[in-house]
Amino acid sequence: MTCGATDIPHIQNSITMTQHHDTTAENRADDAIVDIHTTAGDIRVRLYGDTPRHRDNFIRLASEGFYDGVLFHRVINDFMIQTGDPDSKNAPKGAMLGSGDPDYQLDAEFVYPRHFHKRGALAAARQGDQVNPEKKSSGSQFYIVTGKTYNDAQLDQMDRQRAMMQQKAIFDRLVAEQRDTIMAMRRARDQAGLQTLQEKLIERTEAEAATLAPDTLTPRQREAYRTEGGTPHLDGAYTVFGEVISGMDVVDRIQKAETDANDRPVDDIRITSMEIVEPQRR
Repeated sequence: MTCGATDIPHIQNSITMTQHHDTTAENRADDAIVDIHTTAGDIRVRLYGDTPRHRDNFIRLASEGFYDGVLFHRVINDFMIQTGDPDSKNAPKGAMLGSGDPDYQLDAEFVYPRHFHKRGALAAARQGDQVNPEKKSSGSQFYIVTGKTYNDAQLDQMDRQRAMMQQKAIFDRLVAEQRDTIMAMRRARDQAGLQTLQEKLIERTEAEAATLAPDTLTPRQREAYRTEGGTPHLDGAYTVFGEVISGMDVVDRIQKAETDANDRPVDDIRITSMEIVEPQRR
């Protein structure tokens, strides 16, 4: 599963995309609290009530003891710690991990930008886009973000990149719609026709992009990434369904563990058990 290359949470279809105004992610009555007991210490997480599929799945697996004994099999300093592979429970030293799951995936639940990849965010790992274009989540693997801080110039550059990606997505869709025409022109070696069509598609891309809200970081995201840190390049691509509310010192201890060439800790760090705490009511 990927959280992808070195900087994406990963796993070796429909999307629920909910847009929210830029408000603080206040606690909800349908949030849940779970204690994750590990060999490095305890981590308490809040599972968001507005990502109910992921919340309920996590609670069910935790209640069944699914996570008891699994390793933190992928740990990258200043990025994230990943766990939830059932194949890791009895894995020998040096074994390649990250492909195990409970034989199902979850439809994505993007509640963005309300939930984003700030430091302490809890998110679902998944297979990469090439085999998983709907961005479905692993049934069990998840990661906790550590990340790093960014200055304003770096965040501005990210906004420019996001704007370019937004236009590229529009252009790629328009090209796909013209695929038959493009193929016919290529067979006919009609370079002039291809050039004219490309110019028209660029014009349509720019016109359509101008009607959309710019895909930029919100003030709350920028503040969090400036002061707390996180992994902004993952926003909108992986389901964030919770956050750490205590025990980030434990997360930091895990992320700094010595690792092998596959980012697996040299000395095993594992979840011993999980405890479902009564959902908070306010």
